[in-house]
Amino acid sequence: MERITKDLIKQLLATELTPCLSLYMPTHRSHPENQQDPIRYKNLVKELEESLLLKYSSAEAEKLLGPLEELAEDHDFWNHTSEGLGIFCGTGFLKTVSLPTEVGELAVVADSFHTKPLRQYLQSADRYHVLGLSLQDIHLYEGNRHSLVEVELHADITQSKDDLTGNDDGGEKHSTVASYGGTGGQNLSMHHGHGGYKDDAEKYTENFFRTIAAEIAESYSKPTGWPLILAALPEHHSLFREVNKNPMLLPDGIPINPDTLTNEKLIGKAWEIMEPEYLQKLDDLAGKFLQAKANGKGSDDYKEIAVAAVEGRVKTLIIESDRIIAARVTNLITGNTQKKDMQNPKVDDLLDDMGELVTKMGGHVMVFPAEKMPTETGMAAIFHF
Repeated sequence: MERITKDLIKQLLATELTPCLSLYMPTHRSHPENQQDPIRYKNLVKELEESLLLKYSSAEAEKLLGPLEELAEDHDFWNHTSEGLGIFCGTGFLKTVSLPTEVGELAVVADSFHTKPLRQYLQSADRYHVLGLSLQDIHLYEGNRHSLVEVELHADITQSKDDLTGNDDGGEKHSTVASYGGTGGQNLSMHHGHGGYKDDAEKYTENFFRTIAAEIAESYSKPTGWPLILAALPEHHSLFREVNKNPMLLPDGIPINPDTLTNEKLIGKAWEIMEPEYLQKLDDLAGKFLQAKANGKGSDDYKEIAVAAVEGRVKTLIIESDRIIAARVTNLITGNTQKKDMQNPKVDDLLDDMGELVTKMGGHVMVFPAEKMPTETGMAAIFHF
């Protein structure tokens, strides 16, 4: 399984394969619920086949669908899923992506991969990290309004004080900072070894906190841009904030050891901190759009936005998360658009295509829930000029 990262999305957007097959579905972690997942998957593959046969021969469709059909019989694969699944397939190309949040069923054949759910995961304004910190070890969680799952940290990330290799003057360990670790619901297995520590416990605690702050910033906060909430005993907050240089750390934290909280209570306490940040972020961006539109530098008309997008004039694009618009940009020079049937193997969701186009042209894309959209059309754009 691939993990959701900005680099993965860039790779999917950069592919020149055609056709591109995209499949999304909710999955289950445990038995017996996960027994139904392969059946639902086969039904979605059948939808892909029906779309392919509108343009391609049976032999061509069979060749394209071969890897997907093999995956349907991979029992080990279906026994290791999370809350959701994304699959991207083309000639000589197959990527499976574990999604830590539930996603709706979707099967699309088009000229490009459907990446809106992946971008929503990274760009949604309600995403955040929680760092559970104690004197001995750490846990990292990622969540939104409704869920919180533990991150399976990369082996190179410092996970306990015993992972630090001190020297005689209490210096920090020397290591390479890890890349973004994936998500997983299982508890972390902490590694406890023996290091040559000085007797100065306070100095080692400071070193431990400083190392953790730097590694979490580099490997998680920086790649995602998500806010970070500290959950620790009250006496640890001050020292951690003193050594922290991560700008994504929120000023308010959870002054409790998270190991003593149920998942539901931890979600509740995290969201108490995140909700004002989340609502303010949405309101600020919606307000900027309304002001830009009033000044002639914004629009909610998809035809006008498409023209601006191909010209590289879209600074920020807001798209509605669960909405599908069956249309496509037919000319990447003029920005002309045309409504189509989603069954057409060249047609994807216009909102997804517009998000991809704006991203490629250097613009910023945000995915909003329907209730917070500042328009009724499913999209809103702020122009550079």
